[in-house]
Amino acid sequence: MASPPPQTQSPFTRALIAGALAGTTVDLSLYPIDTLKTRLQSSTGFLASGGFRGIYAGVGSALIGSAPGAALFFVTYESTKSFLQKRRSEAQVRGASTKDGRLSADPDSGYGRWIEPLGHMAAASLGEVAACAVRVPTEVVKQRAQALQYPSSLRAFTAILGQRSSIGYLGLWRELYRGWTATLLREVPFTVIQFPLWESMKEYRRRTTGSSSISAVESGLFGSVAGAVAAGVTTPLDVLKTRMMLARDRTRMVVLAGEIVRESGVGAFFKGIGPRVVWISAGGAVFLGSYQWAYNQFGGM
Repeated sequence: MASPPPQTQSPFTRALIAGALAGTTVDLSLYPIDTLKTRLQSSTGFLASGGFRGIYAGVGSALIGSAPGAALFFVTYESTKSFLQKRRSEAQVRGASTKDGRLSADPDSGYGRWIEPLGHMAAASLGEVAACAVRVPTEVVKQRAQALQYPSSLRAFTAILGQRSSIGYLGLWRELYRGWTATLLREVPFTVIQFPLWESMKEYRRRTTGSSSISAVESGLFGSVAGAVAAGVTTPLDVLKTRMMLARDRTRMVVLAGEIVRESGVGAFFKGIGPRVVWISAGGAVFLGSYQWAYNQFGGM
């Protein structure tokens, strides 16, 4: 008889391991689609950026950044979510209600139904800020290699470091974190849509089945739907972020947005929407499915 999976008591450790596994799995399995999306959004055009050639260009930086970035996200997300859930539980125990003039924390009340989704939004937003500390420099290096500006991630990274003599250490920092604001403006709205949707679908499944746990397949299916919706809505922000990271010179986000509209029209903000929705829909299934599988294996629900 098979032995039961190891039980990891610490939610922090479960989120750390499951997040690292999920990030690596999704980035490697769907990397070619990400490359095609980047090239479609490049200002030089799809074919000039490499077309269908070398679709694994830049995969080295993804390998390095995937695990720590996803782990940082889920550790922050689960920790924040647990903290907020604990505070809600304490408020309910203290008898927070409209009887003493305060808004009810009862989950069945009109106000209470919004508390949990808002908590998920806050947790996901903080998770993205933490993850972007790793994700942004990884994306800068990866996308320059994907667009064939450099033959590999290593060459793209060394080219950035080679500018130290002319721009200094502060300039290097800014170059590696180019597109930080645009990335946050893309990722925070994305997760604010995706994760409450994912969590609400999981909660609905629990209520309808009477089960306290969610399987990896169920989580993956819900993650795919939530990811597709969020991907389509945030495509314009993704285009802006990609253009900022690929630009030869640093350009202010508002200025760059104006240039895109003048040169290519509003439709340019939806370039790559097809590959992006397909990639993130599939990615949501792999990412949140593998996360749920690993989380369940280590004793979570």
